[in-house]
Amino acid sequence: MNSNKSIFKGTFFTVSTRWFDRFVGFLSTIILARLLSPQDYGVVAIVALSVGMARVFLDLGVHVALIQIKNVTQDHYNTAWTIKLIQSSLLTFLLLIFSPIISNYFQDERSKLVLIYLSFIPFINSFQNIGLIALQKKMHFKQEFYFLSVNRLFGFFITILLAFIFRSYWALVIGSLSTAISGVFLSYCFCPMRPSLSINKFKEIFSVSNWMLLKNIGQYFQTNLHKIMVGHWASSATLGAYSLGSDIAAMPTNELLAPFNRVLFPAFSNLQDDPAELKRVFLLAQGFQTLVAMPAAAGLALVANDLVPLLLGAKWVEAIPYIQILSWGGIFSALISTSGFLMISLGYLRLNVLFVYAQVIIFAILVFTFFRGSDAIIIAKTRLFVSMFGIFLAFGLAMHVFPRIHVVDLLMNTFRPILGVVAMCLTLFFLNNYLNYIPLYNIVMKTILGIIIYVVTVLLLWKISKKPDGAESYIIEKFKVWYKV
Repeated sequence: MNSNKSIFKGTFFTVSTRWFDRFVGFLSTIILARLLSPQDYGVVAIVALSVGMARVFLDLGVHVALIQIKNVTQDHYNTAWTIKLIQSSLLTFLLLIFSPIISNYFQDERSKLVLIYLSFIPFINSFQNIGLIALQKKMHFKQEFYFLSVNRLFGFFITILLAFIFRSYWALVIGSLSTAISGVFLSYCFCPMRPSLSINKFKEIFSVSNWMLLKNIGQYFQTNLHKIMVGHWASSATLGAYSLGSDIAAMPTNELLAPFNRVLFPAFSNLQDDPAELKRVFLLAQGFQTLVAMPAAAGLALVANDLVPLLLGAKWVEAIPYIQILSWGGIFSALISTSGFLMISLGYLRLNVLFVYAQVIIFAILVFTFFRGSDAIIIAKTRLFVSMFGIFLAFGLAMHVFPRIHVVDLLMNTFRPILGVVAMCLTLFFLNNYLNYIPLYNIVMKTILGIIIYVVTVLLLWKISKKPDGAESYIIEKFKVWYKV
């Protein structure tokens, strides 16, 4: 019971943080999409991909090392902060040197000057208080919520104001720099720790983080290689539409899974010595994520035709097919997300790294061998296929590292949400011809009908299955408590 309390209390604050951040981000996207063009987003996407790639090659994952090390001291935090300063300084230097080459690869001269400015963001961010990781390690997510929320609001208002003034991608550039600077200042206001330079614990931190470096590189390419290919083979306008479409497609599952996963890692690590409790919490967490994230991902794909013109405007209709295709990948993310954190928590970091790279390699082979120079639609479909393959690999690895989990456990934990999504999609597909009204009405009707069909199907299957303990019973129990209050 204590495990449930700590996990879901922490999840409440991390979900609140994430949703607040994404609500502000989504509102910002809607406003900026109407003020800026796909070409503007394409330039910023080129720079974001470049900075992200350079960062992962130098990121030693010190935050993971600090969470995983049991008896962490102030010296550990000082060393981690020093490592971040060094690697970020090197990162900024390399970006400045290679900005002309990056600009030539993406065939957009405008990106060179933007990259020069934004290359300083990693260096600025490295000065943030390392004590923020201590808040996460101790599961004190309330303070982190206040820090991230205040900083996000500051960046939002600055960026929107500049977008109204300049009507160009420079609003995003200056807004990003302003947010980075304010983040450093606020981190010391919200966290009492005062780090200092030290390398005394370098060997201990690096022994954990060297594999995290490889994992982060793999995850970067898993998330962004398809965008890099589109950016090289298509125009900046297409990259802008594809990039924004990809980001929107990932929103439902990212906003539901990411905050939950931040709590799962320290929670799983604390249960390493209690296999029975670890199995129970793992299945509960996976069931909860699957139950909530899968219908959200499918729902977005079903309303994309009406949603994009309504919120972003007619100039963004090119993004609709990308959203429809890539949204389905969120279903697969919901199924496998928990397995990755289980592997890391049990010390199977190398296996988790291999899992990530297997998907990257398969995608790269398919694209470069069969679909070289293909349009963005083919690249999106290839990415979706590789994500589907990842389910079988993730489940197999989860059972390998934690033999207490069996195929039956995973099937019983996921079949009800899967069938619920199938029922929802079939119903809405059948009724689609009868919903030819204004976009807002269509979205509302599809959303209400989808929720009703999904919930009724899942609850009916749960009752037929004799009401087993799991995500459904946990949520129902919580509703009963809230109803009494």
